[in-house]
Amino acid sequence: MEYEKIKQLMEDMGNSKLTSLDIDFPDGTKISMKKENTKVVEKKTADTYVAEEVAEEKIEDVITNNNTSNENDNTKVIKSPMVGTFYLRPSPTADPYVEIGKVLSVGDTVCIIEAMKLMNEIESDVAGKVVEIIAKDGEPVEYGAPLFRVE
Repeated sequence: MEYEKIKQLMEDMGNSKLTSLDIDFPDGTKISMKKENTKVVEKKTADTYVAEEVAEEKIEDVITNNNTSNENDNTKVIKSPMVGTFYLRPSPTADPYVEIGKVLSVGDTVCIIEAMKLMNEIESDVAGKVVEIIAKDGEPVEYGAPLFRVE
């Protein structure tokens, strides 16, 4: 391919909304172009970092507040062992694994966390009565996020 045609192709791509282009010509010539708008990327990156920092601070506050135990507070928190989507039921029509007031034994299944299309049954590491379901069904949870409060 001639230099002028390649230069024109680059110029046309620069003026278009395309972000990448791959062309394989029958003669074996291959052209691959990718463009990044640095101003937009930097702005999005800065917004993303701000959003992530705020979200992490809120999660840490929740974890700190839920893990602090007063001398009169004898509750324990079951935390998420992984990042994923929290489900209280094995299927949409089934009964929930746990309800407020249910007495748990160590090893009882309390919920499912879906991670990378795998359904992971989460077992209780404490025994006692469920006094609060902290996570919301169908919502994403982070590693270490509180799921249940057990008395």
